[in-house]
Amino acid sequence: MTLQVGIIGTGMIGQDHIRRLTNVVSGVEIVGVTDIDQARAAAAAPAGAEVFATPSALISSEKVQAVIICSWGPAHEEQLLACIAAGKPVFCEKPMVTSEAAALRVMEAEVAFGRRLVQVGFMRRFDADYRRLKAVIDGGKLGVPLLFHSVHRNASVPEGLYTSEMPLNDTLVHDADISRWLLSDDVNGVEVRVPRRSSRGGALRDPVFVLLHMASGALVDVEISVNVAYGYDIRGEISCEAGVAALPNRPATVISDSNGIRQAIPEDWRER
Repeated sequence: MTLQVGIIGTGMIGQDHIRRLTNVVSGVEIVGVTDIDQARAAAAAPAGAEVFATPSALISSEKVQAVIICSWGPAHEEQLLACIAAGKPVFCEKPMVTSEAAALRVMEAEVAFGRRLVQVGFMRRFDADYRRLKAVIDGGKLGVPLLFHSVHRNASVPEGLYTSEMPLNDTLVHDADISRWLLSDDVNGVEVRVPRRSSRGGALRDPVFVLLHMASGALVDVEISVNVAYGYDIRGEISCEAGVAALPNRPATVISDSNGIRQAIPEDWRER
């Protein structure tokens, strides 16, 4: 059986999903795409896929059995509600929505429908390194977790498209989700601090430091830096009662030559 999928949004992330579903994952056929830029949608569409004029037309199409939402954050609520109303499973890139009220509307709609249809693109739960880290914590040999130090660094972000709200709405969401999952805990409070700004980001509020207060009393500190220039650098270290567990740096290859000893850093999130 082949699952017939429609893609909303054919920018960088949408195109990467199209590549993956076409060339990597089996049992899937992309039957439709749509984007606010119709020319871009047409250029990204796999052979045989229909280019729909609007997201609502794609969602309501009988040929589309499931939907992947890769549009920009403020459009997600309307598209998610349409998918739920149509009874179609939907994978939504983060952020799910951009406000608390919108999140509640989406969750209440799904509850009223009667079964789960929505999955948010939190890929770290499926990352082998994070899964090994969780196995260590859940194993209990290090005692309970007390502190989680999380780092999220990007080489750069699109100028003018990445705004000062997005470190929290689009970036911190990964660290908040993985903190809840790794520690089997919930977030009770949040502090946000803005240190000296990086000159590389212009008027952008960057970097940002966030402290998550967990229900157990554990603390999670998150560094979000999105213009570090050198690469995509994701780090995590959990301090427990009887030891420390940390993610390995990726890629793990260490290079030794006449320039010294160094470790390569992924260029962007796609490589990581």
